[in-house]
Formats: sequence, structure tokens, C-alpha cells
Amino acid sequence: MALGLPAVAYANSGLEQSFLQPMGPVADEQLNHLLRVIGITMIVILPVLIGVPYILWRYRYAKPKGDYTPEWEFSKKLEWALWGVPVLVVIVLASWLWYSTEKLDPYQPLGPEPLQVQAIGLDWKWVFIYPEEGIATVNELAIPVDRPVELTLTTDTVMQSLLISSLTGQIYAMPGMTTKLNFSATRTGEAEGENTQFNGDGFGRQKFIVRALEPADYADWVASGSGGLTLDEPTYAILRRQTVLADARKDLGLEKTAQPLVMTLAQPDTFDQIVAKYRDDDGNPAREQNWGGTGRPGNQTGDGK
Repeated sequence: MALGLPAVAYANSGLEQSFLQPMGPVADEQLNHLLRVIGITMIVILPVLIGVPYILWRYRYAKPKGDYTPEWEFSKKLEWALWGVPVLVVIVLASWLWYSTEKLDPYQPLGPEPLQVQAIGLDWKWVFIYPEEGIATVNELAIPVDRPVELTLTTDTVMQSLLISSLTGQIYAMPGMTTKLNFSATRTGEAEGENTQFNGDGFGRQKFIVRALEPADYADWVASGSGGLTLDEPTYAILRRQTVLADARKDLGLEKTAQPLVMTLAQPDTFDQIVAKYRDDDGNPAREQNWGGTGRPGNQTGDGK
């Protein structure tokens, strides 16, 4: 059954979207944890699956029927087995869960000099900022293989939840706050990321592509973002509208498709400005005036009231 699960996970998509086919160490540990849980729970499940038919046959259908012993009340060995084995199973499962939880701490770096990426959740798309490379993308997250990634998240709308099953676990993002995910890819491929927190009509289309590339290919991908659109305040105001990617592209004067966007980053502190505008600091220049405001995303450019 365990060997057949990956095939089911891939039945309806060309993108890898399950930790059953891990692309990195985090998803690999999640898969190992699942297999350990399946193995240990078989100690409890198999005796039931085998014992119930045997008891029915032995004491109901077999000839001669089992001995009738109305005075039998207690068996120390049976009691130890019925209570001791489940207790040991729970202890082992709890120990493994503790171990995996500590090992998969999303805030713990996986190595030195991780790639810094900043993610902003919008309605209904994701903006990824590469401050060191000076580029930003919409609905595309490219990472080099065998290099740690530190993803810092926030949202400029309601609470959202980012998940890349084949690479890492799920973590929430809220306006004015940041959370982190540390992960890495050990092989090339394309995976699906998504928002798992329902947030309106376009929720089902708020997905993005994760591309794990060889270092040389990643460098070429970064170079390809040096021209074209620029992520500045007017562009961001359009992206902040409650639209899916295809409609956002049309509003930006591009072809109406679901193709991801790669843009030049106008300000290196764009992410910090968007987080800061939700703070009530006196004299905060980011609040309300810039980057679309802090209100409900509107359907018109700059409508952030």
C-alpha cells in the first residue's frame, strides 16, 4: 500500500505535489516519518485483522466448537498484551513525533549562506522577492539545487497558508507579521505550491510553480529577469487587486495568460515597507500612503482605503 501511494498522488498533475515523492530533506523526513508510523501501527492493526476472523472460525464455525468456560474471568498475560502493547506503541510514536518536530523546525537553517527569498500573499497570487538578485516574481519560485533556502513570508491581505508538499511543510502568514520556512531541493524538478487557507473566489487558482534548477540554470533564470516590468508602487497596486494572475497580467498591459511574471525590483526594501505599513508607529511613512494601503484590496488601481 505504501509503495502504491506515490502513483496515486501523481495521477492528476504534471507537477510534483506530494511529500510521497520528496524533492528535498524536509519532505524526505516527512515521508520517513509516515512509513515509521505505518510500520509501528501494524503491530496493533494486524493482530486485529488476523485475530477477528480466527476467533469467529475457532469459536463459532469450527467443529467441534470451542470449549465453554463460564468461570473464566482474568488472564494476566492477556491483560499485559492488551494494555502493554498499545502503551508501548504510543510511547514510540510520541518519541518519533518529538524527534521529527525538532528536526523539521521551519525556523532552523539547513546550512550556511541560505538563499534569501521573501514571499507576499495576495488575493489571489503570490509575489516572491529576491533582494540579493534584485528581482521579483509572481507565481514562480525558482531555487538552486543543493543550496539552503530561507523563505520569509507575510501577507498583504487576509491570513494565508503556504504549502509546498514535495519540498516543505505548511506555515501561516499574517499582515504586519513575518514567518519563516527553511528548506532545500536535492534534485531538479517542478513542484506545485499553494495557499491552503480559503480566502475568496480565486482561492482555487492561487497556486504557484516551484522550479528546482541546477546552479548554472538558476543563474540564467536570474539574468532573464533583468528587463521588462519593474516592481514599483504602481505595479504593486495593480497586483494587489483581487484578481488571479491572468487578469493581473491583462491589467499590466500583458497577454492574458497564467504565465508567471519576472520583474526587476525597484526598491530593495519593498518587503519591509509592506510589512511596516501595518504598524502604528508614529510618523510611519509606509502606512496608508504607500504600497496600496492597509485596507481591503480593491478592484481599481491604488484603491487601498
